[in-house]
Amino acid sequence: MERPSLKKVAMLPTLVTLGNAVCGFAAIAYAGRVGLSNSTAAEDNYYIALSGWLIIAAMIFDVLDGYIARLARSTSLFGAELDSLCDAVSFGAAPAFLLLRLGPSWEAPLFHQMLAVIATLYLVCAVLRLARFNVENQPDAPGGKRFRGLPSPAAAGCIASLGILRGGLLYRWPDLDPLVVRNLVEVWSTVGAFLVALLMVSRVPYPHLTKYLLRGRRHFDQLILLVVAGFVVAFIKELALAAIFWGYVIVILMQGAWDRIRSHELVTSAADDPMRR
Repeated sequence: MERPSLKKVAMLPTLVTLGNAVCGFAAIAYAGRVGLSNSTAAEDNYYIALSGWLIIAAMIFDVLDGYIARLARSTSLFGAELDSLCDAVSFGAAPAFLLLRLGPSWEAPLFHQMLAVIATLYLVCAVLRLARFNVENQPDAPGGKRFRGLPSPAAAGCIASLGILRGGLLYRWPDLDPLVVRNLVEVWSTVGAFLVALLMVSRVPYPHLTKYLLRGRRHFDQLILLVVAGFVVAFIKELALAAIFWGYVIVILMQGAWDRIRSHELVTSAADDPMRR
């Protein structure tokens, strides 16, 4: 059977999608400069934070390419496949490599080996998450309001925000103890990465925040709240980004667990009610 050949592509959405991959590759390159023999602690923190910001930039490109493709009515199977490949770089390989720089170093061999296993698990889960999304969603079909499992950009944002937090806190507040900040980030990045890796391949429903915030009409109070949140993020971006990404992961997970408990209680109470028999 002869395969169809690709003759035309939408230039602008394709370039924006490739910008996603370029940011992911740059994030890996800058994270690779951490821990070199001639690098200082300040330089390491700078490169870690820069790597995190590049992953955030990749997320922006990822949002824009879909929006531009829909605006130009140029969604296609090629665009969907290219987007998935770029996401595997920016939201799979780049966060996993950054995680190796955030967690325990070779000074603690056992913990570093554990970190390497978790980073590998993160990469595998991100790729599986993207493959499942491609199978379950058509490129020209309207997306739902919820994801099945944690979306890979949100998981990558969790890891990136920790890199930004580590570098930004020490730059903004130099009086903080660098060892304390580093140890806190090492512990949470290791445990948190394991959590978000499993959530990516889970069936826990996560809301599509960009569609909720940017599409349709909203109350004026919601607009004011969004503007205020933007100023808070701009002012204390290191703490705010970590709070937003990890809050999204943990709050939705806890809400889902609470809804399951409540539904189980309702089913149990209905079964025990003699009036309903």
